[in-house]
Amino acid sequence: MQNLAFRYTLWINRRYQRIGHLFQGRYKALLVDGDSYLLELVRYIHLNPVRSELVSRPEDYEWSGHRAYIGDDNIPWLTCDSVLAQFGSTIHVARGRYVSFVMDGVSGTHRPEFHQGDDDSRILGEDLFVSRVMTQTEEPAPIRISLDELLISVAQAFGIEDTDLSGPSRKRSFAEARGVAAWLASELGLHPLADLARRLNRDPSALSLLTKKTRERMKNDPEFELKVTRVKLNLSSNNSITHA
Repeated sequence: MQNLAFRYTLWINRRYQRIGHLFQGRYKALLVDGDSYLLELVRYIHLNPVRSELVSRPEDYEWSGHRAYIGDDNIPWLTCDSVLAQFGSTIHVARGRYVSFVMDGVSGTHRPEFHQGDDDSRILGEDLFVSRVMTQTEEPAPIRISLDELLISVAQAFGIEDTDLSGPSRKRSFAEARGVAAWLASELGLHPLADLARRLNRDPSALSLLTKKTRERMKNDPEFELKVTRVKLNLSSNNSITHA
């Protein structure tokens, strides 16, 4: 990010014959404790243009990700599903509740914890969370989820039995669920595809194809992406620290 900001500043300065800094401060990354802190941070960021009186509504600010969250803009590199999944199981409901949540914070004031702090300013959360993070090594502990836990979570999301996933049926909903299980196993680094294939009585190449189809569908189907994201969040919530 530092290199990108430096190069972009040079380009702007040369084009508009100006000198000096372009950005007020350095790029900042935070380790965030849990969903509530993450949602508060997202809301605070998206309301900054309103709070600064640049616009009257957050969606009127052209350079904000808020427009992507509410479906008015498409930003390919911005992932909105982790946040929206916390507001509802369908994209329409999730976006509606998200908008209400953001607008409820319009009267909020400056939040210094989102700008600067002490030595732990890169960590946002309760004291116990900050203390726990500071005592951990830099290498995060791997997420440990058994194949049974993975398949049960996926089956519940699709309204089927976990035994259906290893059965002979080629029913569309079963195939979709198998693809999601394979994608999650790969995305979260849970289990080798060969192990999952044996558990599901499927050929590894078939699961590989389902994984690819799942990935492509998530790019084009917001409802499906939200559904998969909710399963992913449920699986990882008790096994890892939320990063944002």
